[in-house]
Amino acid sequence: IGRNAAQRTLSRLGAKKPQTGSYPVIYDTRVSRSLAGHLASAINGSAVARGTSFLKDQLEKQITSSAISVTDDPLRPRGSGSKIFDGETLPVHKRQLVDDGRLTGWLLDLSTAAQLGMAPTGNASRSLSGPPSPSTSNFYIENSDTDTQSLIADIKEGVFVTEMMGSSVSLTTGDYSRGASGFWIENGEICWPVTEATIAGNLKDMFLSMVAGNDREEHQALSAPTILIPQMMVAGA
Repeated sequence: IGRNAAQRTLSRLGAKKPQTGSYPVIYDTRVSRSLAGHLASAINGSAVARGTSFLKDQLEKQITSSAISVTDDPLRPRGSGSKIFDGETLPVHKRQLVDDGRLTGWLLDLSTAAQLGMAPTGNASRSLSGPPSPSTSNFYIENSDTDTQSLIADIKEGVFVTEMMGSSVSLTTGDYSRGASGFWIENGEICWPVTEATIAGNLKDMFLSMVAGNDREEHQALSAPTILIPQMMVAGA
């Protein structure tokens, strides 16, 4: 842990702002899980029933590239979010919520299922201070056959994001803007460290164009591999 922390700190010395423009952006697996989190929030039955999700009318439609699949697996052995029944004692099962880019269902509990006229999906979770609400278990964007180096190799100029800060994300419209730092990519190589950048786009466009890597961390309840978004607005110098 100490060596990793030192290496990450030293690699960021001399960081500078990137030139403002439209570039490919790669999310390191440490931060790509935030994209999985935005997707989970957008297909949550509560948001869909309220009409506050930018995916509310996208059921059975293409929401990502055909190479992307997304799974919620409460039965994964030793998974951080594994369980044999949900917060309303309903049975649970593995679900592929995005199948080859197509959105196949919502995350529903009894209440949101009734509001939407659908069957509950066993995704209820409880807290000590409120009624049950829909939630994920082990939710992840599945790996592809492409490694991180291959994603980087084809980029002439771009940003490799390793840290994110702040958040201006609207799940109603999909508008997305976040502070970011990481490294500048030039001619397929990671070059100098980047800081004080802002990356912006719209989640609808980002999901439709995303390309997944193959390095997802299995132990996390919310996870994703390295993700490439081919075009985003990067604001810097």
